[in-house]
Parts: sequence; structure tokens; C-alpha cells
Amino acid sequence: MNIPKPSDKALVPFVSVDHMMKLIHHEGVEQMLAGLAEYIEADFRRWELFDKTPRVASHSEKGVIELMPTSDGDVYGFKYVNGHPSNTADGLQTVTAFGLLADVATGYPVLLTEMTILTALRTAATSAVVARLLAPRGSKVMAMIGNGAQSEFQSLAMKAIVGIEEVRLYDIDKAATRKCAANLEGSGLRVVSCDSAEDAMLGAQIITTCTADKQYATILTDNMVGSGVHINAIGGDCPGKTELAPAILHRAGIFVEYPEQTRIEGEIQQLEADHPVTEIWQVLTGQAEGRRNDEQITLFDSVGFAIEDFSALRYVRDRIKGTELFHPLDLLADPDDPRDLFGMLQRAKG
Repeated sequence: MNIPKPSDKALVPFVSVDHMMKLIHHEGVEQMLAGLAEYIEADFRRWELFDKTPRVASHSEKGVIELMPTSDGDVYGFKYVNGHPSNTADGLQTVTAFGLLADVATGYPVLLTEMTILTALRTAATSAVVARLLAPRGSKVMAMIGNGAQSEFQSLAMKAIVGIEEVRLYDIDKAATRKCAANLEGSGLRVVSCDSAEDAMLGAQIITTCTADKQYATILTDNMVGSGVHINAIGGDCPGKTELAPAILHRAGIFVEYPEQTRIEGEIQQLEADHPVTEIWQVLTGQAEGRRNDEQITLFDSVGFAIEDFSALRYVRDRIKGTELFHPLDLLADPDDPRDLFGMLQRAKG
């Protein structure tokens, strides 16, 4: 089954949670992470073609609701996403999301999809794309500090794309660590559950921090971080939310997606507005240097950017072609006469 065109009664392909899970199992988790990484890297290499703006955010005491739009001139995409750290206390997800792609020429949507699971996958794929660029050559061990909903995806992406063989887990909630260790059983990774962040970092070349508290926090202190490591700071970022001690930032080469957004939400909100950072797309295209030497600390101050979601949406659009992994959704009005919308409404009375 091909994606319906507007002429097909204006049906829009809708990928439900169930169909997204079936797509992931059809592709294979690690294979899908690798495929998403290819799409993300390809779009980062054509970065200058995209419309770019910091996400449109509505903040409240409990969390944030955001829209993340972009376009390459031919296709428009956006993601709706929330971040509510206290949701888990009520049995709800911290993050939920859905996304849409549209044809710029007509304005018609061509895909509507769940993005809660897809965001976890694209975040992990982005982390691995960057780690492959910046982490010490031959990295085999990652510390995963924060073992919530992202942790398994991050671990598997680093295995599939970077070649990590061991993941060392730590979370202040031991149940989260047990959950992550159980989910990674049989993955081919050596999984080590640790009693402290310092223990988790022993022998790690890559340190991933992924916590969700909406506050200034110090997950890593300066004395915990030795030379030569790559830090992948991916926690649920927003104004007033950080994970790293400022001294680490002053020691590290800092790499970001889109500075205008990262300076608002990322670790670098703790620094001066003109503190130098390097954009990842520039490293991928050879316009900027990545890791300088074996002693340098590299930091990916990841906050998530709309182009990554655009890449993920493109991937899903392409992968569902010829499958039954979507519902045709009656989303758009389709009157016989485009000028007679009211007449269409009246005919529905019968």
C-alpha cells in the first residue's frame, strides 16, 4: 500500500503507537537506529538549506509544551512534545510527542505519526552520530547516568553505531537501574550496575547524562571528569535545568546543534553569551574541527533540534511505503468543488 495522495479522498497516513512498534520490530531496533543516524547525518550535511528557529515553548510550573518546526523548502515538518518530569509519579510519561510532515507545494499533510517512541530513537541516533565524530577512537565503555526511558535506546545506539561493548549504569533510583539492566539483557552488551556515578564512570570513554529534574543540578562535578572523555549531556533540557558543574564546561570543547536554542536550554546557559561553541553540522561538513587530541574533553550539549525530528519523520515516511504499517486517516476536508465547503457540510446531513 502506497502513501495516499491528496486526490485519494485527502487521506493522510497515520502511524499509531502500535504501528510504530511494529515498524521498529520489522526493521530491528539497532538497524532502525543506524538508519535514523544515516538520515540525521544526511540532513545535518545540508543544514544551511533548512529554516531554523528555536523551539516555540510554553513553560509552566509543572513542565513545558513545545513545537519544533522546520522546512527544507520542499517538505515542512513539526513535532509537538511535552516535558513534565513529575508525570512519572502519576504513572504518566515524562515526554510524549507526535509529528507531521507536509508538502510545501500544496500545504497538504503527507504523514502524521506518534513520536514518543520515535523521539527516543532519534535522540539516541543523534547521540551516536556525534559520539562517532567526537569520542576517543576505539571507545568501548559508556557510563549511563540516569536510567530512565532513554537509557536503553542510548546504550543500543552507542553499540550499533559507535561500537560500545560495555555500559555502566547508575541512577539514584535503583529500580530504574534494574529495569534498564533487565531490558539490555541479551543485547550483546556487558551491563554493569553501579552504586554511584563515580563507579559508573570507571574506565568509561563516553559519559552519558540523562536526568529529568527541572532544576539546576550537578550530576557531574569537576573532579569526577578526567581528561580525554566525551560527555553526552542529553537530559530533559530547558531554561533553569542543567546537569554539569560550570567548571567542566570551561575545560571542554563544546559542540551543539543550534546555538540560539542551546544557549537558552542547554548546559551553556550557565556560561557567558559569547562563550565559543562549535556546531555539529560544521564538523560533519569539514568546516570545523572536532576532537583536537587525546587529552581533550569533548561535550555534546544536546537539547534536541527540529531537523533531527524532520530526519526521523522522513525515515518513517520512506519506510512505511509498500507496507500496512499505517492507518489512512480521514483528516482533510475534500469537497467535490474546492470552493463549496459549506455544500459538503450540508450534504453530510443526509
